[in-house]
Amino acid sequence: MAVTIRLSRKGATKRPFYRLVAADSDAPRDGKFLEILGTYDPKKNPAAVKLHRDKVDYWLGKGASVSESARAILRREGFLKGS
Repeated sequence: MAVTIRLSRKGATKRPFYRLVAADSDAPRDGKFLEILGTYDPKKNPAAVKLHRDKVDYWLGKGASVSESARAILRREGFLKGS
């Protein structure tokens, strides 16, 4: 099982809200996940990001791959350095 850190979309039509989750790479985008790592609300100005540092560090330490959109958020929040 390969674990991926990625965004899962929630919210109503035209009002997206995302969860940053650790999920099996074969699971659907909004389907089963292993753990919620934080939230991302792009509609707020500036965009609201809340992350659980210990959970993110745990999954990165386990070798989880990171999607492009999640990588951009983690880099902006200081979890990833130049990767």
